[in-house]
Amino acid sequence: MKKLVPVCFAFLLIATSTILAQSSHTLEKKIPRIAILGLAIESSTFSPALTNEEDFHANQGESIFQFYPFLNKDSLLRKQAKWIPLLYGHALPGGVVTKEAYTSLVSKSILLLKKNAPYDGIFFDIHGAMSVQGMEDPEADFIKKIRTVVGSNVLISTSMDLHGNVSLDLAKNTDFITCYRMAPHEDELDTKRRAVSNLLTRLANGKGKPAYKAWVGVPILLPGEKTSTRIEPGKSLYAQLVPATNQEGIIDAAIWIGYAWADAPRNHAAVVVTGDDKQKVTATAEALAKSFWKVRNDFVFVAPTATLDESLNFAIASKKHPYLISDMGDNPTAGGAGDVTWTLKKILERNEFKNSDGPSLIYASIPGPILIKEALKVGIGGKVNAFVGAAIDNRYAPPIRLNGIVESIHHGDINAEEEVVVKVGSVHIIVTKKRKPYHLESDFTRLNLNPRKSSIVVVKIGYLVPELYNLRADWIMATTPGGVDQDLKRLIYKRIQRPMFPLDKFSQEPSLKAILY
Repeated sequence: MKKLVPVCFAFLLIATSTILAQSSHTLEKKIPRIAILGLAIESSTFSPALTNEEDFHANQGESIFQFYPFLNKDSLLRKQAKWIPLLYGHALPGGVVTKEAYTSLVSKSILLLKKNAPYDGIFFDIHGAMSVQGMEDPEADFIKKIRTVVGSNVLISTSMDLHGNVSLDLAKNTDFITCYRMAPHEDELDTKRRAVSNLLTRLANGKGKPAYKAWVGVPILLPGEKTSTRIEPGKSLYAQLVPATNQEGIIDAAIWIGYAWADAPRNHAAVVVTGDDKQKVTATAEALAKSFWKVRNDFVFVAPTATLDESLNFAIASKKHPYLISDMGDNPTAGGAGDVTWTLKKILERNEFKNSDGPSLIYASIPGPILIKEALKVGIGGKVNAFVGAAIDNRYAPPIRLNGIVESIHHGDINAEEEVVVKVGSVHIIVTKKRKPYHLESDFTRLNLNPRKSSIVVVKIGYLVPELYNLRADWIMATTPGGVDQDLKRLIYKRIQRPMFPLDKFSQEPSLKAILY
């Protein structure tokens, strides 16, 4: 018996080691591998501009985490998975993406996806309103290419802008899909976090894919400036989403307004609800769609609107400063080319602004690389005389010659690259090398401009983003022309589904029946 002890002890050691190794392997396997990738842009097919690969400023690897502060190294969400950041690119809204740019960026994404496999899940971060030359539904094409690599079992959670478009094809190829619930998008990071949390929860509890997914196409096409959640009926419509999502058996409920400035069959509103309770998923999707349809006639612009001349008259007469005017038609954050000179031309023609002691007006902004070169030569305080704008979109007005004094110069902006302020009369014009939206107070102050002390601030934008909204004393939206014209009836749609509200009359109510997939 004594001789057997060492043998038994050795056997026990081997068995224990094997169990520990298996346990360690099991624990290791419980940590899911999740890839991060996506491309985001709003593309207007009514703009002559084109979007190229460099406009996406695509990031690869660890630098991608900068877009997701909720995934910082010390966060609980970060510790719940092995994250594999592959490629993420986010371009300013603009014109149609070139086929070469799309092919290159998607090919790079798929190559990285193959190289770093396998995966348990994918966080697919997109806007949802990308248009590509010669393509019907780019985001659906992208996710299908992802599926060819990872197969049907890997869970994909998709985060979108509520101004994106959810085709049934896109919905079928993702497992969990959600979008912003606020416009302006103050909940952007909350939405992305929700998409990640939905994915992690289903991986952790072993439930995997939702048992049911319901999609409802809603034949409504409205501009974002009429559907803000700051006011009714958008406020109450989107308020339904939290209680809808909190139902037992529901994972997520989402409403997409859709993107109005692209002409394709997928451009319309939509509702998607995911969950494990068939009856609740179906009923919730249909109820949300019917709620949207019911209030379709109640949507109005989030602020007063007027022609540009009327807007300027109101601003000049007002004692509330700063008086903000939205130059809506060429809004680069909705897909406008950003270089339409029509509004600036009208401003400079007004007698009130011809002298330096007239009402102070800041105009943001107009691209003018030729003037930028001249300004860099003469420096601050020097005189410039050069053309700006209308290099891309000259349908409404030609390039404008600015003859004025250089007030400030700034280098290194990620979008504008170079910025110069030129004073002409009492107008302070921000000229950029490349187009740029002006949303933050610091965008102005770093150029030695004080928007709070200016009489009038004209910005190429639709509804005001939070910082501009908070600094305004008064505000009006000017119905100016451009690639994102707010009067949709002035646009020529050829490929959207018809009938479509508000473009057409309906002989009967749409069915708004949920499609389960």
